[in-house]
Amino acid sequence: MSRHAPGDKPSLAADGPRPAGGSKPAWYAPLTVGVDIAGALLPLAAVHLAIGRPHALLTATVATAGWTVIRCAHRRYALRHLAESRGLLAALHDWALLVGLLAVLRVLGGEASPPLTSLAALLPALVLTAGTGALLHHHLTAERRRAHALRRVLLVGEAPGADDVAARLAAGTDHPYVVVGVVPVGDGSPASGVPVCGRLAGRGPAAEPHDGAAVLEAATGLRADLVLAVPGSRLCGERLRRVGWALQDAGLPLTVSSGLTDVAPRRLAVGEAAGLGLLHLAPPVRRGGATALKAALDRTGAALGLVLLAPLFGLVALAVRLDSRGPVLYRQRRVGRHGVPFTMWKFRTMVRDAERLRPQLEEANEAHGGPLFKLRRDPRVTRIGRLLRRSSLDELPQLLNVLAGSMSLVGPRPPLPEEAAQYTPTEARRLRVRPGMTGPWQVGGRSDLSWDEGIALDLSYTDNWSLTRDLDILARTARAVTGGRGAY
Repeated sequence: MSRHAPGDKPSLAADGPRPAGGSKPAWYAPLTVGVDIAGALLPLAAVHLAIGRPHALLTATVATAGWTVIRCAHRRYALRHLAESRGLLAALHDWALLVGLLAVLRVLGGEASPPLTSLAALLPALVLTAGTGALLHHHLTAERRRAHALRRVLLVGEAPGADDVAARLAAGTDHPYVVVGVVPVGDGSPASGVPVCGRLAGRGPAAEPHDGAAVLEAATGLRADLVLAVPGSRLCGERLRRVGWALQDAGLPLTVSSGLTDVAPRRLAVGEAAGLGLLHLAPPVRRGGATALKAALDRTGAALGLVLLAPLFGLVALAVRLDSRGPVLYRQRRVGRHGVPFTMWKFRTMVRDAERLRPQLEEANEAHGGPLFKLRRDPRVTRIGRLLRRSSLDELPQLLNVLAGSMSLVGPRPPLPEEAAQYTPTEARRLRVRPGMTGPWQVGGRSDLSWDEGIALDLSYTDNWSLTRDLDILARTARAVTGGRGAY
C-alpha cells in the first residue's frame, strides 16, 4: 500500500494543528483507563472481602490509585503513545513497580494478610492491561493498513534526501506517517511522485527570511500534521532554525530526520554543546551482564526443553524412521558467530541423497534474491518432512546446539558455508551475534521474505539486540509457527 496520499484524509484544520495522536480513535484512552481501574479494583476488593480483611474497599482503592498513578507517570494514557506497541513489557514494568510499592506499604502498615493472596489478586491487573494493549495495537495496525489513523507529513529538504525518506515511509505500514507533499530545497525535482507544494531557494541569504513563510503556507494548504525536515548542505544551521521558529509560532510540530536508519530509540540520546543539538548513538550490546544473562537463559531453556519434550522427540523420531529410509537426525555444517563453523542438528525431512540432487533443481530456485536456495514444492522433501517443516518440529534438535553454546534460542538463522562465502561486508554483520533457533525472520514471514527483507531484519536485530526483544520474538514465534506462513 502506498503511503503517498495527497488528499485522502484531511487532518489539520486551517486554523491550527490536530492532536498529536494522529487521528487515533478517541475511545482508546478511556478504554485503557477503565480496564486498568477495573482490573485492579474489582479483583483486589473481591479477594480482600472474601478473606475478611478490614478496610478491604479502602485498601483496594489505594492500590488502584497507585496503579493508575504509575501508569500516568509513564504516559501510558497519552494518545501519542497508546497502541504504538503491544505494551506487554511496559505493563510488566509498571506492575512490578506497583508490587514493590505495595510491599513497602505492607511493611509500614504492619499488614499481616498472606502476601501470596494479595499478589494473586494483583495478577488480573497485569493480564487485562497487557491484553488490552495487545488488542489495541492489533486494531491500530489494521487501521493503518486501511490508511486510517495517520499523520499527514510535509517533507522539506533537497530532492535526493527527501526522496529517500519518502520511499522509506511509503514502504512501511507500522508507523503513522503519510507523506502528502514536499517542499524541495534548490533546483532538484523529487522522483518519488510526491506533490511539490513550494520550493526554497538553493543558495543566498536573501531568500532565507521567507523560508518559514513558504513552508508554513504549504503545510497549511495541505492541512499537514507535522513538517519533516531532511537536513542537508542547503538546509541546516541557522536556516533550519528559522524554519522551525515559523512553524513553532504557528503551533505546528517540526521533526528533523537524523539520517540514521534501523536504530532502536533506546540507543539514542539527545544532548547539547555550544548551542549545537547533538544526537548520541550508543554502540550495540555485545558483552556485559545482559549477554551473560542471555547465555544463561539459553542453556537453562534448552535443558528444560530437552527434558519436557523428550516424549515428543521419540514420536517424531519414530515417524521419520517409518516414513522413509535414512537416519532420524540430519547433520549439516553451518556458520555461527564470528564466522566459526559448527554442526547443526535437525530431524531429517528429505530423502537420503538430497544434497546430490540439488544441482538438478537450481534452475527452479524460488528464493527472492541472494545466495539462498528455496523451493516451495521441493521433490526431495518427504511426506512427514512437509509436516515437520510446516510445524517447525524439525528444528527441535537444535536445542542440543543451544545447550552446547553454538546457537541461541533467538538470533539470525545460521547460514550454510557457501551462502556465508557470498556475503558482502554489510551482510556479514549478521554473523556478529550467535545464530538462533528462531529470530526476526521467523516472526517476519520466513521463506516468504525476500533476501533483502530478511537481511534488513537480521541487521536490525544484530545492532539493536536486547533481552526484551528476545522475549518479544519468543512470544511471537508460537503464533508464526501455528500459522505456518512461509514454512516450506
